[in-house]
Amino acid sequence: MRDLGTPCLIHQPRYSMFERAPEQGLLDVLGDNGVGCIAFSPLAGGVLTDRYLQGIPEDSRVASGSKFLNENQLTQEKMEKVRQLQAIAQQRGQKLAQMALSWVLRDARVTSVLIGASKTTQIDDAVEMLGQSALSQQEIDAISAILV
Repeated sequence: MRDLGTPCLIHQPRYSMFERAPEQGLLDVLGDNGVGCIAFSPLAGGVLTDRYLQGIPEDSRVASGSKFLNENQLTQEKMEKVRQLQAIAQQRGQKLAQMALSWVLRDARVTSVLIGASKTTQIDDAVEMLGQSALSQQEIDAISAILV
């Protein structure tokens, strides 16, 4: 793009606790070149919320046959990780979705997130996260231990 004289201002990768490919060099490239990063699907299609902790709700993406999230993605192993992450979020006094957003935004090279809200309450929750404390290194380490 540089050779063509076209500035790249922002890149939109899929990035969440469960989708960490941008950490394998992309965030470095973006940071080195002054390009912003707007994380797409930081809540992993709703998996990193409390939505699926008690099963699959009838009005959910999974139940409606969404091409973005299906029942096969909600494995026992993944849902156990979600429950462990939920416990950390509760210790922090926040919702899992808020902690998932805090986690993605912990890196200054991530300039924004696309939450894919379908309800105004989801926007309210995301905005509320901005007033909460940043993740401590101990919390980041605990989350990382769950995600391996």
